[in-house]
Amino acid sequence: MSTRRNFLKAALITAVGMAANNASPVSAKSSILPKGLIYTKDDPGPWAALADAHIPAVTINGGKITVQTNHVMTEKHYIVRHRLVTESGEVLEGKTFYPTDKKAISVFDLPARHQVIYATSFCNLHDFWLTKFKV
Repeated sequence: MSTRRNFLKAALITAVGMAANNASPVSAKSSILPKGLIYTKDDPGPWAALADAHIPAVTINGGKITVQTNHVMTEKHYIVRHRLVTESGEVLEGKTFYPTDKKAISVFDLPARHQVIYATSFCNLHDFWLTKFKV
């Protein structure tokens, strides 16, 4: 599990760092994100039919950021974690979920010094999903 965790962390830092250095929006038309590793609304890869259930939705209200993935939570198929990550790859906050959790919803404090943040959602079967948003 440690090797997988390190791989995912390195992939996220690389992708976010590439995005920060390129200043282009993350989209299917850009080659910022490694294909087959990180998925977005614009580039769902082989999971296009499942994208709505995997993309982290972000809302900001009253100094709080809420990240929600509208996904089933069963023993065999669930969202493992959410993270908030800066453009430089710094993990600001995160929440780990378990198959017994009813929903994949995280609430974080709004960070003061960052204008662009990535919300991530990791599904145990359908990989790593990313939403870029401005604060």
